[in-house]
Amino acid sequence: MPEEIHSFSDFADIKPPLDGRKCRIEEVLNKPITVRGHKIIASKKNEGEMCLHLQFEMDGEMCILFTGSGVLMDQCDKYGDKIPFRTNIIKVDKYFTFV
Repeated sequence: MPEEIHSFSDFADIKPPLDGRKCRIEEVLNKPITVRGHKIIASKKNEGEMCLHLQFEMDGEMCILFTGSGVLMDQCDKYGDKIPFRTNIIKVDKYFTFV
């Protein structure tokens, strides 16, 4: 009986990497964006902290930003199933939020 050989893509949960032009959050503040994807992983910069990778479209260009904003992470966790969505990121006192 011939051995059945599976294709990796048949059983693996393959998620393409988030890509785009790297932006600083200051470049994005108060501008309309369309959130296209996100992931939250352990920070490479700050041990013991988490980092949000946010992929979005701004002015027709795909972009990505990296932030430790707990509010944005919470909002992505809560509303991630609504992606893609249009929003702005604003700064309120010391934190960032979608509006």
